Amino acid sequence: MSSPPVDLELVRKHNRPGPRYTSYPTALQFREDAEPGRLIDAARAERGGLSLYFHLPFCESLCWFCGCNKVITSDNARADIYLDALEREMALFPDDGVAERRVVQLHFGGGTPNFLSPAQITRLGRALRSRFDFAADAECSVELDPRFLTLDQVRAFREIGMTRASFGIQDVNEDVQRAVHRVQSGECNERAFAWLRGEGFRSVNVDLIYGLPNQTPASYAETLRRVLEYAPDRFAVFSYAHVPWMVPAQKILERSSLPDPGDKLAMLKLVIETLTGNGYAFIGMDHFALPDDELVRALEAKTLQRNFQGYSTRGGVEIRGFGVSAVSQTARTYRQNRKSLEQYYADLAAGRLPVERGLELDDEDILRRHIIMRLMCDFGLEFGEVEKLYGIRFTEKFRDSIVQLAAFAEDGLVELTERSIRVTGPGRLFIRNIAMCFDAYTAPGEGRHSKTI
Repeated sequence: MSSPPVDLELVRKHNRPGPRYTSYPTALQFREDAEPGRLIDAARAERGGLSLYFHLPFCESLCWFCGCNKVITSDNARADIYLDALEREMALFPDDGVAERRVVQLHFGGGTPNFLSPAQITRLGRALRSRFDFAADAECSVELDPRFLTLDQVRAFREIGMTRASFGIQDVNEDVQRAVHRVQSGECNERAFAWLRGEGFRSVNVDLIYGLPNQTPASYAETLRRVLEYAPDRFAVFSYAHVPWMVPAQKILERSSLPDPGDKLAMLKLVIETLTGNGYAFIGMDHFALPDDELVRALEAKTLQRNFQGYSTRGGVEIRGFGVSAVSQTARTYRQNRKSLEQYYADLAAGRLPVERGLELDDEDILRRHIIMRLMCDFGLEFGEVEKLYGIRFTEKFRDSIVQLAAFAEDGLVELTERSIRVTGPGRLFIRNIAMCFDAYTAPGEGRHSKTI
């Protein structure tokens, strides 16, 4: 599944701020006046599979580019306090019907989940297994930092059921690594791959970033060449979003030379053409996978899904998030935990679930979410299917959206018929822009998001 060459002129034309659509409506629409009780009741009414997310926020070192919710510390004892809180949160959550449900997906995100010691990893695994019933084929994944990873931690994660791992390399060039305060040697990366594969992890995935200080197209070509030698199962290659007004540490990066827009676009072109030229399928946006990967099979079968962790093969399930800032999703609601660790602890100490904000979706949200998610995952849409599900006349209801799509059709990025939309191969790079045509909240080019490409 190759990708055609990247047209940089079209990238310049359409590259503007827009959501990543890990949800619809996006988190910007979550409300602090949402009633926590109603959001929890919606979760209690859910049936079927469960997807669990645990946010583990601690990091030993600050990467200056990072916009995640994290706590920088070297005090491992803080993890024990946090695990106490996680266990309290799980105990507080109503367990109606949980015994009859199966966990089909589990993800540990951060922060740095391998901040936890092997004993703490084992403790968390036991707490989960004592409360939830896991499906035999559950997808269990963990984000890691190879700089602080030990073989005992890898074994502990594997023993509690983890089967997939991902970690950031970002760039192999030492000048870039020093500029972003993340020095990570090739030996460190090789060791992480060897440990994970040796302990039976069936998928090891890599995150890269382009647009960081001191990067050039030539240096990034070398990064891609060296990382391809590890043969990751998947790549996530992100465009660096410089937003120091939101992430103050990013201001430090201005001491070094950030790539100009032309060089950044050249790196994007290089990424897509290099990875697809080496046998990786371009899933969409910034995801690539080997041809036999579950993501590729789901894409071909039109069962690919999208959630707060990105593209996924486990859709149509309740996502239950635990930990500071964790986001949860039911069929008709979203909710997010407290972003402040102190407030998160305080709510739990008072016997309250730490819900800070959320959203109840109306019928219009549900309809538009279906359209946006199918475009993001199937790269096409049959109007008749939507009409049958929602009792509408598609071309009448979305007349304005179809008018907006005409510009993408003129550039060969979508093919429009009277009854369908099909995103072309070149159009997959612009899928966020295309999906925005159906977004009732976000105007094209609205500046509260990163640029789409």
